[in-house]
Formats: sequence, structure tokens, C-alpha cells
Amino acid sequence: MKIDELVELCSEIREFLIDKCSQNPGHVGSSLGVVELTVALHYVFDTPYDKLVWDVGHQAYAHKVITGRRDKFATNRKYGGISGFPKMSESEYDAFGGGHASVSISAALGMAVAAKMNGEDRNVIAVIGDGSMTGGLAFEGLNNAGYLKPNILVILNDNNIAIDKSVGAMGRYLLKISTSRSYNKLKNNIWNLLGQNYFRNILQKFFHSIKLIIFHRNNMFEALGFRYFGAFDGHDLHLLIKTFEKMKFVNGPKLLHIITQKGKGFKPAEENQIDWHAPGKFNKNTGERIIKKQDKSQPLRYQDVFGKTIIELAHNNKKIIGITPAMPTGCSLNLMMTEMPERCFDVGIAEGHAVTFSAGLATMGLLPFCNIYSSFMQRAYDNIIHDVAIQNLNVVFCLDRGGLVGEDGSTHHGVYDLAYLRCIPNMIIASPMNEVELRNMMFTAQLPNKGCFAIRYPKGGGVIPDWQLPFQEIPIAKARTIRTGVDIAILSIGHVGNNVEQAIDMLEGENISVAHYDMRFVKPIDEELLHFIGKNFKHVITVENGTIVGGFGSAVSEFFARHNYTLKHKFMGVPDRFILHGSIAELQAECGFDAKGIANAIISTKNG
Repeated sequence: MKIDELVELCSEIREFLIDKCSQNPGHVGSSLGVVELTVALHYVFDTPYDKLVWDVGHQAYAHKVITGRRDKFATNRKYGGISGFPKMSESEYDAFGGGHASVSISAALGMAVAAKMNGEDRNVIAVIGDGSMTGGLAFEGLNNAGYLKPNILVILNDNNIAIDKSVGAMGRYLLKISTSRSYNKLKNNIWNLLGQNYFRNILQKFFHSIKLIIFHRNNMFEALGFRYFGAFDGHDLHLLIKTFEKMKFVNGPKLLHIITQKGKGFKPAEENQIDWHAPGKFNKNTGERIIKKQDKSQPLRYQDVFGKTIIELAHNNKKIIGITPAMPTGCSLNLMMTEMPERCFDVGIAEGHAVTFSAGLATMGLLPFCNIYSSFMQRAYDNIIHDVAIQNLNVVFCLDRGGLVGEDGSTHHGVYDLAYLRCIPNMIIASPMNEVELRNMMFTAQLPNKGCFAIRYPKGGGVIPDWQLPFQEIPIAKARTIRTGVDIAILSIGHVGNNVEQAIDMLEGENISVAHYDMRFVKPIDEELLHFIGKNFKHVITVENGTIVGGFGSAVSEFFARHNYTLKHKFMGVPDRFILHGSIAELQAECGFDAKGIANAIISTKNG
């Protein structure tokens, strides 16, 4: 295509994305911001031979449309449809899968080193954006790449926002170098003038001196061994193509800094970038978001119960501090940030740092409530063990999005937390069946001498509209009896206990006597209750919205084995495979622990 035709193509891609995402919700703002970049990359580089790695993956909608998935895009994030993130098994153009941030440079470095070892003349490009440069893994990749000096191009897509506004010194630094037009203009003009000859090497030291004069400090990326270019307009298609054509012939590690606007080309998304990160359905003509009005009689989302409850607790306990790694709106800590900004910290996309920062606060007598999405907490596992648990520090981990989360799929499901936490000494692990329990677990966790306390709750709404009741301490390791029965004992952990209740209601008249216990704690577990069950029941079913490998059910089974109980035990939860994307209801049905699946399990257990 001619370049002028490519400009028209960019407009058509934007119109297509806006149209499809208005009907089928997804990540709108990020992908609208990289349309020109995406077109330029595929125009200049020979993908898929040249490797293109996206970070974070929700920037890649235009990439998917260009690489053969236009006709399937209406199925994006739907059950059985294409993924909302790059996925190697989906297309040869997806060089690396990724839904988490800050992975692209390390992955691209591995590809570039492999290409060199194999004698292949490949270009390898990492596109890192949406605040991902604040993550520690990105710096580890930069550091190693600057040392190994492979042929790699890192494109820093700088839009000064992740889901919420980017925070930290890196954001301020990028703002400074992006506005240092004097140095950038001088360097790029001379670079273009010289072309490809040896005078460039002679002028390298000269440029370092110029930077110290104009910039007042050295360029961090060049200090790490990268050739820095920028900052350029990331929406100037002609400039991007011209720049990429030249950079193909520049060997070694290179970093191109471009400035883009999240939501580019759709005014509502440009003006409100936080809400339009993933806005849900909307009217593409008016820009009006189609949001169901919150019925005050309907249950609140668990994240909002957390956000309102921590404010109440913080008013009474001056030691409470709120911590989040770049997710204040997502976890509703933004409510406390508005009311008590001096007692809340957004540390950027840096989960490991969030945990160890919390540990440092705890050593000084403060009480951090560290709120991290369950799947993101996987990135801080050593920090939990080494920095919190071994020292038995009083840190409260609030794990939002525990269990299957729906359309974001396998990279975001929070199904491993119960398994990976329960093997750590000094941990208390709790999960509420409803909003009142979440509220009381948070209250219990902030009482003296509770140590490491993890509270895990799901995405979405609860079941009790009138949840804001007086606080009550929950005895540690004490379950709650929901129903008594004699035929089958069902033990559930967390919100999925409501599925159990629905299942039992569905079997009314089936002449099956079912006992149901809301365990509340995975560690320490209610051993008194388990002894009672072991002595009085022949059949037990455990239900959890998490992996059955090493999870809550395993904890129950281990107890029965240690004490020589010989019950027939049915495990219900997420099987030992990666679950793809779809609605939460569809995925729970696939895994068999929706109400219908549990009812069938009760019948088969009774008949078996």
C-alpha cells in the first residue's frame, strides 16, 4: 500500500475497533492509542519472521485485526472466541503471549539472543506501554540487554497512564526527556545528516557532553547501553515509518521513545482515559457508556465493600495504611485515596515492591492493607515468604479477583492463591462467603497480634444489599454452619458457597439430607469441625473457586488422611488445566461448580 493509503487504513481500523468494542466490551483506550504504531510496524518489518512482542497485551487489538483476525474480532474475549491478549497458539503473528505487564523486554531479549545464536537476521521488537516501564522486570531486561548487546528494538509507548495515572519517578523522568526538545532535535537532525558512516561513532562522546549541558544529567537508557531515539509523535505515521526504515540498519540495543494518547481518535476516550480503559458497552455515536444504574437494593461489588470498609477501619485505627500496585480504581482503594491521601500509596506496576514496602511499614508499627489482584500477587511470591512471613510481620493482604474472573482469561484468573499461600508458615488465609464476612474479616485482621493475614474475595457483586452492619470479630479457624444434614457434608470456601446453597435449594424434594459448612478459613482450618465430619459422615464434597491441585480440598483431604478417616471425598473446583475466557457463569459451568453442576454432584454422590 502507499503511505497515504495507510493513513486511511488507520482511520478505518479505529472506526472498526470503536464499532466492535461498543457492542462487545474490551480494552478500548489502549488499542486506539497504538493504531499508527501498529500499522507502521507491520508495514516496515517482516512479521512474523521478525518478532513483535506486545506489553501489555491489551494494546494489541489493531495488531489482531491486521494479522488475519478481523472476521473473528466480534468474538474477542467471548467464550470460545479469540483472546483479548496475544496468544501464541492463536496466531503465528503473536510472538509471545502476555496479559501481565513488564514482560516484553525480557522475552524479546531471549528471542534476539536465540536469533543471533542461530545465525538468523531477524529484527526483534518489544512494545512496552501503559505504565509497564514502572515494573522491575522491565529494568532487569534493559540491564541484561545493555550488557549482551543483541539486535533488539524497544519501543516505549509513553502515554503517561496505565489503568490509572502513572506514578513514580520514572513517570516524571519520561516526562522530562519527552519535553527536552532541544537535545532531541539536535541529536536527530545530526544523526539524519550523517547517514550511515563512521563519523557517528566519533560523535558519540560529543553527544554525551551535549546531554550534560542541555539535559543536566545523562540519559538513563543510554547509560544502560541502549541507543536512545525520541521522543517522537507516536501518531505521525509518516515519521514512524521513516524512523523504522532507518532503525532496521542500526545494530545493537535501541530504544525508541514515542508519545501517544490513550483513546486517540475517540473524543470520550481521550478526555476520560481511566474510565475508557475498559468501558463496557457504549454508544459509538454519542460516546455514552451503557452502564446499568446501581440499584441501591442490589448487592455492592466486593471491591467497593473493601474500599468503604477500609475507610471505616482507618478512622478508628490510625495505623492502617493502604497500598496498591497501580490499581486504585480497580480495587476501590481510590475511595480512601480521596479521603485520606496521606495514608495511601500507589507504587506503580510493582507487585513485589508493594509487598516488601508493606513489610517495611509493618516493622515500624504501621498496619498495611496491601491490595493486589490474585493473579498479580503470583509475581510477588518470594516477597511474601522472605519479607513478610518469615519475619511474621503484621501485613494484611487483600486479594481481589480471587477465582475465575471471566473475559480476561487464563492470564488473569486468580485460581492459584489458596494453593500457593497455604504452604507458607505464619499465614492466616480467609475467604468470605458474603459482604458481611468480608467486612468482619477485615476488622478481625486489624486487631492486635494477627500477623500475616490474607483475605481472598472474587470479582463482582455479593449477595447482601444491607451489608454495612456493626463489626464483629471472627474467631480464627472457626467455620460457620449453614445447614445441618446427615447424608452428605459439603464444605465450601468463599463466595462459591452461594452456589452450594442454590444447588441444595434445587434439590428440594429429592430426599437428600445435605449439611453445608462455610469454612471461612483455609489456614488454620477448623479441625474440630473436620473431626466431627470424619466421625459422622461417609461422603464429603469440597467446593472452591480455585485449583483443586493443592487447594482447599487438598487441605481437607490431608487432614482426613492424617487422622485415618476414610470418607469418600469429591473435589469440586478448577481442574488441572488452564481455563480460557468467557463469562464467569460460563466458566464455572465448564468447571462443573455452578449451582447445576453442584446439584448433579450431590445426586451422583448419594446414588454412588
